[in-house]
Amino acid sequence: MQTRSKMFDDFSKLMTNAMGVAQGARTEAETAMKGWIDRWLADRDFVTREEFDAVRAMAQKAREENEALKARVAALEAATPKG
Repeated sequence: MQTRSKMFDDFSKLMTNAMGVAQGARTEAETAMKGWIDRWLADRDFVTREEFDAVRAMAQKAREENEALKARVAALEAATPKG
């Protein structure tokens, strides 16, 4: 009876070690894939989210200034007598 229990203990240890090795391999594969994707994206000259947000904010500000200038020009044209 004791031999059977030891056999199950050994098998349990073996499976635990195998799961640890599998988890390590998974982590290593994920790290390698992430590195490959990061390099691929960098080679494509994609912008970062921060860069995109900064340019979007600048464009929004330019649109607002453009609208204000259009309103100002329209007011000046309306105030100028036509003759």
